[in-house]
This record gives sequence, C-alpha cells and structure tokens, in this order.
Amino acid sequence: MPTMTLSSDQQFSLDSTLGCGQVFRWDRTDDGWWYGVVGRRVIRIRQEGMQIIFHGAPGSFIKNYFSLDLDIIPILTSIDHDPFIHTAITQCAGLRLIRQPKWECLISYICSTNSNIPTIRRRIASIAERFGKTIDFEGKTYFTFPEPSSISCRGFEDLTECRLGYRQPYVFDTSCSVTDEKCWEETIDRLPFEDARKELMKMKGVGPKAADCILLFAFQKYESFPVDVWIRRIMREHYLPDLPGNAPLTTREYDTIRSFARNHFGNYCGFAQEYLYAAREG
Repeated sequence: MPTMTLSSDQQFSLDSTLGCGQVFRWDRTDDGWWYGVVGRRVIRIRQEGMQIIFHGAPGSFIKNYFSLDLDIIPILTSIDHDPFIHTAITQCAGLRLIRQPKWECLISYICSTNSNIPTIRRRIASIAERFGKTIDFEGKTYFTFPEPSSISCRGFEDLTECRLGYRQPYVFDTSCSVTDEKCWEETIDRLPFEDARKELMKMKGVGPKAADCILLFAFQKYESFPVDVWIRRIMREHYLPDLPGNAPLTTREYDTIRSFARNHFGNYCGFAQEYLYAAREG
C-alpha cells in the first residue's frame, strides 16, 4: 500500500483534519482507517506518526486534497496574535483545510443550514445514493456525488426521499441553474472575494455563512470567516464583548464579526476560524 512520509516541518493531523466538521463524507473505523468518497474515488487512509498510508488515489491527489503542499507554519504564525488563538493553534496542531470538490461543497452547505453534523451527513449520503453512481471498493458499494444534471433531470419529486425539508427546492433550483459545472466553478474562482461572495448569495439557500464556508473550503479564499453560533459565541466572549447576547444574528452583526476577524487575523483569517471552531470543546 502506498505511503507518504511527512517532513519534520510539515504539520499534519489526519484525525483532526477529517474530524473537525469541514467535510461530511468520511468515516473512521475503530482501527484508525478513514474511508471517504472524493469525486470518483474511494480513498482509504490512515496516519502513523509521520507516515500517511493510503489506497485509492495517487500521492499527488492526497497531497493536493489535504493541502499538504501549503507551508502552514508561516500561515499559522500570521494569525497567532493573541493568547486565545495561540491556545487553539497549539491544541489543534496539524489541522489542515481540505480542498473540497466545489459543486459538492456548494450543495453540502446548502444542506447544512440550521442542522447538526450527523443530519447533514445523512442528507448528503442520501443525495449521493439516490442520484450518484456506484463505486465498488473493498467489497462495499459507495456512491459518487451527483452532477447537477443528474438531479435536475430526475425532477423535483425525486429529492423528496432525501428528506431535505425546506432545503429541497434550494437544492433542485441550484442544480437547474448550474448547467455547466466547470464554467460555474471558473466564474467563482476568478472573482475577487467580495464579488464571489455576492455571486454565491444569489443562489437560493446560500446565505452569508454558507457562502463563506464554500469560499473557504472549496475555493481556498482564505480571507473568508464563516460565522455560526459557536464562532459568534467565541468572538463575543474573547474579542467583541459588546456584541448582542442571544438575539438572532443579524447581517450587520455578522459583518462586524467578519470585518474584525479580517483586520485582527489578516488574510488567513479562515484558518483562525477553523482552529477556533475545532478547539471550542477542548
């Protein structure tokens, strides 16, 4: 089975990276193996110290997917501006931001609104099983994430069994509107951050938080700072004490938080967001 040996300065924790909630189609077995579907591949992977053992994809794919080509130490140094984020960076050492498939990430975060991670995982798995293509791997059947046309051509009602709730029309309308997946990806990719964010938010079901997650995890726009209930609480308790208490999060407050984060943490504030989020229960 192929292996990859990390260099001494190449910080990476597979468990932290796959277990922090940024992706939804990976499962860990009791003996430490992770299984996930990425594009048309099923990947089996585990970490033993500085060695990554994997099957189902070439080393170049693994390196790109897990952002192992990024020199993460200068990035973390650039956001390490206060004791609280310093503790989060130390606690979550080796956490990387995954380069997610863009279309799948878009639908995943439309499905994520007002939901917990187990529910999001069930919805995405259901969409893949109903509309995706099968892959046989080590005696089990897995499913690719469907292309937009696979959903739009089957019709709105076919999504009902996926139990998406009010998100069902959002997923269907988005699948109908993205008629050329590659063209859509290239359009978002080449836009400046704020323009890309506005373009994403034109899609039904994509609010500020979903747009920021998509830009961060799929398009590597690291100046993105998604704000959910956990990040809002962290920012209020440690950075912005004048924020409202338990009132609903307004657009104005959201923009206040992300503007502060950009100024405080810099152009890689998206890394700060993920480290703060991952360390929240530590």
